[in-house]
Amino acid sequence: MKIINIGVLGCASIAERSIIPAILNLPHHFKLVAVASRTLEKSDKFSKKFNCESVDSYNKLIQRTDIDALYIPLPTGLHDEWVNKAIKSGKNVYVEKSIALNFSLAKNMVHNSRKYNVALMEGFMFQYHNQHNHLKELLNKGIIGDIRHFSSSFGFPPLEQDNFRYDEKLSGGALMDVCGYPLRATFFVLGDELKVTGASLFRDKNTGSSLYGSAYLSGEDGIGSSISFGFDNYYQCNYILWGSKGKITVERAFTPKPDEIPTFKLETKEGIKIIESEKDNHFEKSLIEFHNIIINKEKREKHYKEILQQSESLQKINDLTR
Repeated sequence: MKIINIGVLGCASIAERSIIPAILNLPHHFKLVAVASRTLEKSDKFSKKFNCESVDSYNKLIQRTDIDALYIPLPTGLHDEWVNKAIKSGKNVYVEKSIALNFSLAKNMVHNSRKYNVALMEGFMFQYHNQHNHLKELLNKGIIGDIRHFSSSFGFPPLEQDNFRYDEKLSGGALMDVCGYPLRATFFVLGDELKVTGASLFRDKNTGSSLYGSAYLSGEDGIGSSISFGFDNYYQCNYILWGSKGKITVERAFTPKPDEIPTFKLETKEGIKIIESEKDNHFEKSLIEFHNIIINKEKREKHYKEILQQSESLQKINDLTR
């Protein structure tokens, strides 16, 4: 197995808390070479903690010839510059969601990835947790009959006022942050045929930043998906499948911790049953997928298409609510 030399471009909390530990837990897949920040103080903190090199410039990290891939946890508004620079330098890129502030920028990233023959992957880690494979096995067995509707919610209480997520130009607000999860879950569970047909979005009157909203996706077979999301909300993190013979709810659908045992709530005419899944680490699993598409070029197209599908759908929600 080829070991990929990887660098981390940005000292975000998710990198420190989850992704870099996952990289270090996969020594047969990756070698962490360096972490870059715009300040030496931040990169030094990471280098000492994770036993790697410290780089005080994003450009310096991108230009290094001893690095094959980059993980980029920067805010969405910074992706256009740094993702494209990384791609054009021949680096494979794993970038945090959402990949771009609009569909046009996402298309350009995918175009460049194809042109420069590199892997590009968007960081929706939850898809790689085994609980979702377990769920699909249950659905294939007809545990709730035929699917009639899908719904999903992801949102949390107010953040600190200076949190970058409230900055529309930097992060894209709630639309580009939390909306991506239930939207991605719709396609992940129901398939690629659904399209955004309706949406509502509340924007702060002073800043213009999106704070919460909802959207509806329709499919040709009559199955729909209703999703809801927001920053200033009561915490929700789930998706629900309503079928002809029952209903199944997946709690903590997007944020299960590696040491947690995920559960499903199954409701049928026989009553309510709690089904346990298995512990899993979706951060490690998503990195294994990234490694896979670096090594196997023919598997990259799936991710290019998912990026375009996701970004085009977010763009549609934005356009419908202007």
